[in-house]
Amino acid sequence: MKKISVLIADDSALMRKTLRTIIDRDPALEVAAIARDGIDAVDKTRQLKPDVVTMDINMPGMDGITAMQMIVAEKLAAVIMVSSLTQEGAASTFEAMELGAFDYIGKPGGTVSANLSSVAGEITDKIKAAARSGKRSKVSHAKPRVSKKPRHGSTASGSRRRISGTAATGPGFMGVAIGISTGGPRTIMDVLPLLPENLNAAVFLVQHMPPGFTASFAKRLDSVCRMSCMEAQPGIVIQPGHIYLGKGGLQMTFYRKTSDEIILRTPNSPEHTFMPSVDVMMESALNSFGIDLLGIIMTGMGSDGAAALARIKEQGGRTIAENEESAIVFGMPKAAIDRGAAQQVLPSWDIAQAIVDIVGVG
Repeated sequence: MKKISVLIADDSALMRKTLRTIIDRDPALEVAAIARDGIDAVDKTRQLKPDVVTMDINMPGMDGITAMQMIVAEKLAAVIMVSSLTQEGAASTFEAMELGAFDYIGKPGGTVSANLSSVAGEITDKIKAAARSGKRSKVSHAKPRVSKKPRHGSTASGSRRRISGTAATGPGFMGVAIGISTGGPRTIMDVLPLLPENLNAAVFLVQHMPPGFTASFAKRLDSVCRMSCMEAQPGIVIQPGHIYLGKGGLQMTFYRKTSDEIILRTPNSPEHTFMPSVDVMMESALNSFGIDLLGIIMTGMGSDGAAALARIKEQGGRTIAENEESAIVFGMPKAAIDRGAAQQVLPSWDIAQAIVDIVGVG
């Protein structure tokens, strides 16, 4: 079987050597060439046509984001950004993702990392996922806005179903639990910015992301969304019209008080492959919201969230999975669909309107 060819673009000799070693160890991958700056990367990509380019963001001459845009615009290869796990690195990474990068790899030790081998599995997995996705960047079909009035037949606040359980009344709004991973920072822009500020729901988002990145991502979402967005903090009283982003390195769970207020928690357990985990977040949200929960699984590798989405459906909640047409990586949503967990299967650009139709506005 033909190996996946990778071009490494980085101005650090140590980083080039480390990445080459990681790639060479995987029998499915091979290094096509090395580039020391953005211009060199573009020229060699045009000449050699690798399947994937790993692109450092900060390089002399032409920077990585500019080089990535040229490669993506010419549909030469899928590009994975290699960035430092800092606030500045996070901001640049999200910009690159929105401009067409497939995904990113965070350097555990900063700009030049001797610890890159600690994320070797993530590197090879993302390279393979990028190669499977093809050279073409997914094109967003997101509508410019979503009406603040629910469509005919939608579940508005006046006719909203009650939360299941012993309490006579619920918190007065629904929960929308979204799980997303590889390709998420770009794809979620098809959804969250289109939600109205008076949505009759609180939105909980788990994006697989390392500590240090989620604070910057929450700020970026807050700047482009009509709903207020914040990184999850313990003790927050959940309110409708707000987006809560799971904090990297911790779980996001909920506690429903006897007063029916729902409190956000950020424990460091249960231990899971992902911190935060979609399954953990959705299971906890189901315990607090009951049938008044809408679960959504979007692009990503693996199956995190599939089991919990099935539970939401079994318990009478509503469920959506992103379809293969729009998913950058059709792993997590496929796992949910294969389990029969998805009541609706939609492209990313139709999900915002579906949320409004189901939960209504206040």
